[in-house]
Amino acid sequence: MLYSVVDDRSGAAYQEYRLVYGEDVEAALRFFFNAMSPKSVEGFPFQGIPEIIYMDNGPIARSRVFYRVMHERLGIEIRTHMPRDKGGRRTTSRAKGKVERPFLTVKEVHETLYHFHEPSSEEEANAWLMNYLLRYNGQKHRSEPHSRIEDWVGNLPPSGLRKMCAWERFCTFAREPERRTVGIDARIGVDGVFYQVDEELTGREVIVWWGLLSDEIFVEFADQKFGPYRPVNGPIPINRYRAFRKTETQKRAERIEDLAGKLSLPQEALTEDPRAPESLLIKLREDIPLKEFDDPDPFNELRFPSIIAAKRAIAAHIHQPLARLGKDELDAIERIVQTTLVKKEVIARVQELFGKTHRKSETEE
Repeated sequence: MLYSVVDDRSGAAYQEYRLVYGEDVEAALRFFFNAMSPKSVEGFPFQGIPEIIYMDNGPIARSRVFYRVMHERLGIEIRTHMPRDKGGRRTTSRAKGKVERPFLTVKEVHETLYHFHEPSSEEEANAWLMNYLLRYNGQKHRSEPHSRIEDWVGNLPPSGLRKMCAWERFCTFAREPERRTVGIDARIGVDGVFYQVDEELTGREVIVWWGLLSDEIFVEFADQKFGPYRPVNGPIPINRYRAFRKTETQKRAERIEDLAGKLSLPQEALTEDPRAPESLLIKLREDIPLKEFDDPDPFNELRFPSIIAAKRAIAAHIHQPLARLGKDELDAIERIVQTTLVKKEVIARVQELFGKTHRKSETEE
């Protein structure tokens, strides 16, 4: 399947191939992350978190996970066109021409070359597609006297581009809630994969937040979140597949494939650009500021939710209750949690505190 996103004004496009069965939300989230992240290819500055995404009413737009990640976590407004014949006599459904035009161009200009050289993998197909997109975005704008990518760079908002977060943080946003009952062995099974949770959750009906893009889960019970938990075993392998009878369309496609194999074309038509390399090097203007990503941290992975939770974590880190500590140590811990609740800072300062305390005790002895 070919995923595509097109800028409304300039017509600059970014596309990727994804090997999926139908409109898959996980593949769509991976594609949007790559589209909004900086590209490793020189001369392709297309990036940033947009304010609005306009799309059709397919399964992806109706997905709760997709809406939660895009709207609630990244602050993107999702707009969809109205279904056909909704609202009376007016025509409400129309083709999204700015998206469909690059689709047709890729299929008619680029994919026809696959009859001569077929990509061996999804990675190779995306590499060839990226090489073509450099030339596509470098073509003339539909109404301005410059290229599409130059129009995109020249009309960025004065406030700048909103930077995309890291892939690890993006994976924590794509989570789906599901009610499950924890087994007597304190395990939860999700799609054949089992997770070992805290013993206090044994036999409880909990809400499992399982990730679409990662193998970690969080468990919510009584307004508290536990985790993350990692799998303790792998899924059950499936080694048998049913062979379906080929249709007439598939047989005709195989005959066309055999005929296409007899034709030839130099592979350089897909991997090289006949123009000068300098004409493809488009970079962001230096006066465009980049906004840092505002991390919502919905599962309290970066900060402690409260001072009490921070003190519990400190007690678990030093392997003893805080009530057994001296007054000076308790006062120091109180100053730490009153100053910051960032997990890395709290643990680092606690390690420094007890390292100094331990050395002082040895000196006194």
